[in-house]
Amino acid sequence: SNGTHAHRLTGKLMLVVGELDRNVDPASTMQVANALVKADKDFDLLVVPGAGHGAAETPYASRRRMDFYVRHLLGCEPRW
Repeated sequence: SNGTHAHRLTGKLMLVVGELDRNVDPASTMQVANALVKADKDFDLLVVPGAGHGAAETPYASRRRMDFYVRHLLGCEPRW
């Protein structure tokens, strides 16, 4: 379980979950988020309303993921 190891997080993390995901229950993502909160770890969480398992590939989530990369890998603000 990812939640079991949440306290070991040392880098940046973005979780993306679709509200209607039928492959991975959104509750599983919330359990990981809860473990991260309990471990006092910073992370980004994006819940995509009405989306299923492919939520991270929606245009909005894709842009948010690219923004996350620009901020945390390039160290600057996105200029889209």
